[in-house]
Amino acid sequence: EVQLLASGGGLVQPGGSLRLSCAASGFTFKDYEMSWVRQAPGKAFEWVATISSGGVIISYADSAKGRFTISRDDAKNTAYLQMNSLKPEDTGVYYCAVMINGPRRGQGTLVTVSS
Repeated sequence: EVQLLASGGGLVQPGGSLRLSCAASGFTFKDYEMSWVRQAPGKAFEWVATISSGGVIISYADSAKGRFTISRDDAKNTAYLQMNSLKPEDTGVYYCAVMINGPRRGQGTLVTVSS
């Protein structure tokens, strides 16, 4: 069973930083590209970043470029999202996601950016 558990969210002031983690299990992690998506209150899901198998290809949404860094540790079956220079509009629930027989998105973690 595919399981994705995001953690590391919290309340942070504008300009602050957070590092999100996604612990994955139930599949061969190193063979799959991993993504982060988010959902702001009352809004649709928004793609944030993707890292390929092996970490060679990385892509970001325009809203994340220059501020967020996606990475992975295949030995730990974990993906990360380092978020710097956070803005109030980054507030939302963040999920990691993988495509295995369709999109899989596990339990998210809430990020609140507010003074």
